[in-house]
Amino acid sequence: MPLRPPAQPRTTMPADSIPDTALGLSASEIALLRHHSNIALHSRGGSSTSAAASQAASSQGRLLLDPSSLAALSAHFDGVMGRIRERWEWLSHQTTLATQTQYDRSGNAIALADAEIARFRAILAEIDELENEFEKVRHIGEIVKGFRSRVEGLERRI
Repeated sequence: MPLRPPAQPRTTMPADSIPDTALGLSASEIALLRHHSNIALHSRGGSSTSAAASQAASSQGRLLLDPSSLAALSAHFDGVMGRIRERWEWLSHQTTLATQTQYDRSGNAIALADAEIARFRAILAEIDELENEFEKVRHIGEIVKGFRSRVEGLERRI
């Protein structure tokens, strides 16, 4: 019986797959696609045959194009996008709250500053009034001193 050559491992590629490098993605995008393809592959409850085919294609750097694999990948990315949208909406809401809080604080600070300015102006007005009263009293005091000195002068003459 003739000897047969040892069997070579088959590296058949599924017919319905394409190299993930043919998608026009950057290296980091390809890595992300492979990562999420593996997550989608393990998270879907599909048949073990299609899971094995997806795993085989992924291990060869290919993306399986069968409807089941693409549906799982699409559903996975829809979920990822939904979580990103929810996070973005939450962060947007938090930003709005923080902005409103700062606006309220600055509005309160301005209101307090305006009140203090008004109080300061009232104090300055009182000081002006007191200075005017002081001037009047001083002037009256000078007049009284003048009368007093006249009276003293008249008393001396008398």
